[in-house]
Amino acid sequence: MPIKLVTYAVSDIGRVRSSNQDGGYTGYQLHFVADGMGGHAGGDIASAMVSQRVAPIDNIYATPEDAGSVLLSTLLEANAVLSSTVKAHPEMAGMGTTFSGLMFTGDKAVVAHIGDSRIYRMRGDAFEQVTTDHTFVQRLVDTGRITPAEALVHPRRNVLMRVLGDTPETPQVDSWVLDVLPGDRFLLCSDGLCGYVSDEVIERNMRSLAEGSTIAEDLLGEALEAGAPDNVTIVTVDVLTAETPTDHEAQPTYVGSAANDVVIADRKGRRGLALLNPRKIGDLFRGSEETTDFVPESDEFLEKVLADTRKRIFNRKIRQVLTIVAISAAAIGALWGGYAYTQTKFYVGESAGEVVIYQGIRESLGPLAFSSVKQSTGIRVEDLTEYSRGLVDRTIYATDLCDAYRILGKLAENTPELIGADLATSIAECGTDGQANG
Repeated sequence: MPIKLVTYAVSDIGRVRSSNQDGGYTGYQLHFVADGMGGHAGGDIASAMVSQRVAPIDNIYATPEDAGSVLLSTLLEANAVLSSTVKAHPEMAGMGTTFSGLMFTGDKAVVAHIGDSRIYRMRGDAFEQVTTDHTFVQRLVDTGRITPAEALVHPRRNVLMRVLGDTPETPQVDSWVLDVLPGDRFLLCSDGLCGYVSDEVIERNMRSLAEGSTIAEDLLGEALEAGAPDNVTIVTVDVLTAETPTDHEAQPTYVGSAANDVVIADRKGRRGLALLNPRKIGDLFRGSEETTDFVPESDEFLEKVLADTRKRIFNRKIRQVLTIVAISAAAIGALWGGYAYTQTKFYVGESAGEVVIYQGIRESLGPLAFSSVKQSTGIRVEDLTEYSRGLVDRTIYATDLCDAYRILGKLAENTPELIGADLATSIAECGTDGQANG
């Protein structure tokens, strides 16, 4: 069945990075994202060079096999260009890029994927991640060593095991052919989105009936709301029947680093590579901010990194436990200090019809009371004068225990017969110059 594609691409530097190392492209049949690594030493240049090398093959091919063959060979050529560039410019050592793309041919799409950028598909009610991350933590998940939930917070979650670029091995690009149906919606993104916005939120937006451009912008907003500590690049592809009316006109569109030209530039007296973009001039004098690393995909290295990771996780758990203990101790100390302070206060009130002295404060926190009866007086509230009864009903706060005794003396001033011998002794010892306050 003949199909029509409606696409949209957007890329944002994010809230933390000072340069955009993501590249993206959407055209006629080809659509992809490329997330550079290597910091200011070349992450943006790597993604730009690969993007600009691959985009020109955007064409109509007779079969998916033809399209896939051209796409894979071009990616390998781009990888060779990156390697030769590093040899010519050693300051670019370590640069590389991910690549996740779709090349449509009729009702088929060739997938090409390496790294941790992702491709999602919504078909009817079914939402799925089409690609598998080539990351250290994904390898651990696949081998059952950690759970997907643990992978989200793993200290090595940014370590890639496959990339295009300055690596000692020939890159292994995953590639296969997908069936495509009208109504399918694809979303391609760098980890600046999927690394900080949950799959649940991505799925909810992809289920929306809104246009792909709206969904891309809304998801970009979600990433920015989450802090956007990395660059964010999103490409949406909606598959429609050829007869579906639409205002969309397909045209090659580059976003992020892919929209800039790679040029020779002087860096502190040395000739190097840079992207032609006036907004990036200041980046030439900044240090690297990229946190993505690459490790070769070997069992020996995997075990080595895994051992180091276990140590890191253990140390982190120890720090977390110590932090929790310290915070708990501080909280308990603060609560105890607050409670101890309340026990320096006294007030005169009523309990079971009798005038009593309370230690603490009248206020409570839910079922937690901050006062208790310090001393019963034997004086019945009903035997007091009407004025004194009113004071007791409202409670009378005292500055200390002696002040409470003085308050009792004032209350029973007109009815001294109510005061027992022991209470009278305490009142006498404290004196009678205090003032009842209510």
